[in-house]
Amino acid sequence: MVWDQVVDYLQDPATWSGPGSIPVLLWEHIWVSVVATIVAIALVLPLALWLGHTRKGADIAGVVVNIGRAIPSFGILVLTVMLLVQWGVSVLSVWPVLVALIALAAPPVFTNTIAGVQGVSAATVEAARGMGLKESQLVGRVEVPLASPVIVEGIRIAFVQVIATATLGALVAWGGLGRLIVDGFSVQNQGKVLVGAFLVALLAVIAEVGLSIAQRASTPRGLRPRPD
Repeated sequence: MVWDQVVDYLQDPATWSGPGSIPVLLWEHIWVSVVATIVAIALVLPLALWLGHTRKGADIAGVVVNIGRAIPSFGILVLTVMLLVQWGVSVLSVWPVLVALIALAAPPVFTNTIAGVQGVSAATVEAARGMGLKESQLVGRVEVPLASPVIVEGIRIAFVQVIATATLGALVAWGGLGRLIVDGFSVQNQGKVLVGAFLVALLAVIAEVGLSIAQRASTPRGLRPRPD
């Protein structure tokens, strides 16, 4: 029965064209996830690099992690919607979802960047200083390359979380692949729900695999594990 609904939904011409079609919803889901992650990186990465370099960010990172774990993703979304509506922003716009996703993506990038930079050997940093490198050169030429695997890991975690959570945007009348799930439930079309859930899962897996490859590629050759 469910598989029959899946086949019927996939064979429906409206599935592949129009404002509620899979290509449109998939594009909405991807671009809001990418934009939210990029904005989060731009907002927190410089501060995290500075705190990690000065070795003063451990306590701040701990607070950010605890706050991020304490607030559910849906709670962030609802709170953002309520605040923006009070400021006159339409609940139908992308802004509530985008702000909520930025807030969700920022903590993993922030904490991993601090941890990665602070994890660089103090002896390596001092040796670079002894060679005459300035503090900005130290960060750019030594700490960031050595910390890049941990930084990319934070970006990977953030991006996958954002892809999954962007689905909740449909609950506040926005689009994305979550629209398939919400609309499917509303008309009791389990095939549509299954297609939506599968596409979200597939998108998350692609992001996970792609950024895992990027994480390995960003690891300096001397730090990569040797094959047995």
